Amino acid sequence: MAVDLLEVPQELVQSALELEITEGTVIADEVAQTPCIFLAGLYKAEQVISDRILKLASGNSPWPSIDADKALPWIEAKTGLSLAESQVTAIRLALSSKVLVITGGPGVGKTTIVNSILQILAAKSVKLLLCAPTGRAAKRMTEATGFEAKTIHRLLEVDPKGGGFKRNLENPLECDLLVIDECSMVDVMMMQALTRAISDSAALLIVGDIDQLPSVGPGQILADIISSGAVPVIRLTEVFRQAAKSQIITTAHRINQGLVPELGKPDGESDFYFVEANDPEIAVTRIVELVQSRIPKRFGLDPIRDIQVLCPMNRGGVGARSLNVSLQAALNPAGDRKADRFGWTFAPKDKVMQIENDYDKEVYNGDIGYVEDVDPEAAELTASFDGRIVTFGLGELDTLVPAYAATIHKSQGSEYPAVVIPALMQHFTMLQRNLLYTGVTRGKKLVVLVGQKKAIAMAVRNVSGRRRWSKLNEWLAPNRSAYNL
Repeated sequence: MAVDLLEVPQELVQSALELEITEGTVIADEVAQTPCIFLAGLYKAEQVISDRILKLASGNSPWPSIDADKALPWIEAKTGLSLAESQVTAIRLALSSKVLVITGGPGVGKTTIVNSILQILAAKSVKLLLCAPTGRAAKRMTEATGFEAKTIHRLLEVDPKGGGFKRNLENPLECDLLVIDECSMVDVMMMQALTRAISDSAALLIVGDIDQLPSVGPGQILADIISSGAVPVIRLTEVFRQAAKSQIITTAHRINQGLVPELGKPDGESDFYFVEANDPEIAVTRIVELVQSRIPKRFGLDPIRDIQVLCPMNRGGVGARSLNVSLQAALNPAGDRKADRFGWTFAPKDKVMQIENDYDKEVYNGDIGYVEDVDPEAAELTASFDGRIVTFGLGELDTLVPAYAATIHKSQGSEYPAVVIPALMQHFTMLQRNLLYTGVTRGKKLVVLVGQKKAIAMAVRNVSGRRRWSKLNEWLAPNRSAYNL
């Protein structure tokens, strides 16, 4: 490919590659017997992750033996919940494991299990730390468990100057158990930093949904750890009765099983709807109408704060970029106090998204905020991110974009009261099962698909995705055991 693209002789590319290998910038190896060239940093990072996980898993539990036969009735009495057999098995295993993975989709009781484990261990004075990749995911984890969860960046104590972390092998995290939620979003470099910050004596609980999109950054950490069989894995598949009443949850599981969702008009009230739109212009009109008036009127939701449009891609007439322009014009037309920068207009009340990590301002890629004010005289914009005011110079607005519409990739780790998802054949390059599944599982109270039935069917059938070439599961696999329950 390089020879064709650069229009140079093959020998030149070959000798350049050999020089890079000699200098150690890249490393030649194999993945499943296929020759590959790795960037050295990523290659070494996967080795570090593997070494650290195996080292952690081989040690003794940091807490004294806990009698599960006493702990389980105690937690049921404390929470008032009756645990299912799968949940009991998971909790028993967690109390005796040094490294454990819990995976499963929505409505399968992951939160109940994690909550029960944390409460039992907290009662035994076990020191707990909880983290998630994004601010929103960390906030959700705090609300769900009652224990404070931090973003991975905050937990590892980012050094704003160098962008490195203060927590590492020499200065590890002070905990007996580290819980990582939404681990499908964690990429190779982030997982390397995390595993290097866990002391050998601590235990690790990894929680995530294997069927969601892999991380935006390189690697497929959760999938590789699970497929390696090197540590015990609890796969939850049983959807609980209460959750099964939600059409969002049953639809998500149908998609995951390769079945096209029910797209007919629901009988009575539902939390999942399909609105047909056979061409892009009609789709844009319907989406704007849904967000601006139909959903707010019927469900009492705020069009800017409660409803999120999630697109398969950025480009195109029904992509996030052009939908942002249409939705901004309909929901929050700019007055006098505005800033036109980098192809966007920013005005008070606009919903915005940070698209780069900014360690100084403590706002990270994917964080959503709301513009408080634009001051043309001071050349500043202020925005509120989860109640915290952050100031941007107008020249710094290349890291902000309007967020009325965003890509499904950017929505990972977040949940919204209502989600509207366009799905048309013009998105065909991105129509994949895990993309649609991730989009649908972002909605808490309402999900509306807008578009063509054949586009949705195509997404459900397409499981190919882009293959990720990683070696982590091979590094872990020599230690394959009877795990993977």
